[in-house]
Amino acid sequence: MTPTTVVLVDPNRLFREGMKRLFDGSRFQIVGEAADPRATVASQAAILLIDPVEDLTSDTVQTLRAAHPKARLVVLTGELDAQRLTSALKAGVDGYLRKDIASEALMQSLTLVTMGEKVFPTDLAALLIGGRGEALVEEPAPRKGLSQRERQILQCLLRGHSNKMIANHLAITEATVKVHLKSLLRKINASNRTQAAIWAMNNGIGQDAAETAAMPV
Repeated sequence: MTPTTVVLVDPNRLFREGMKRLFDGSRFQIVGEAADPRATVASQAAILLIDPVEDLTSDTVQTLRAAHPKARLVVLTGELDAQRLTSALKAGVDGYLRKDIASEALMQSLTLVTMGEKVFPTDLAALLIGGRGEALVEEPAPRKGLSQRERQILQCLLRGHSNKMIANHLAITEATVKVHLKSLLRKINASNRTQAAIWAMNNGIGQDAAETAAMPV
């Protein structure tokens, strides 16, 4: 199997060395590293795994994408800070993960990212309910007309589930999940899964998700 190439950006050299050992023999291969996002060099890596030294802005993300045009951008950071999470999601990152994630969960999350999924912390719902950060998107007016299945899918999105995980959880096919998700996004005027999850939180659906045990990412 051809390895998935990764550029690692982290200010801690020891952590970068540890990540190299973690990925050794896995489907992921670190092909470049840097201590600061501004020091990264152009590459054809599939994933840019970064712990930013400051809040990610849209300009910074655009600069990173220009240097790594084919890479999916994933934040891997030490703590779940609401402001930084908000900034990163608004800037358009493809994932936001914590460094205390289990190694297998990290591998699985990065695999989902390469498949086009968005990944974010499973405790995102609890963070937003706690009010420790501004809304990630403008809060829309409550919408009616969602089916019970669509509400269930929204709860799964809040937990960071992929389509396959949603299908397994609800005992339906992935094709059915995609049909429901397409209809759901249209109903709530959301353009992607992350916006749908934040819409769910803003409209009270996240309360149920936060009270339910989250499945592993």
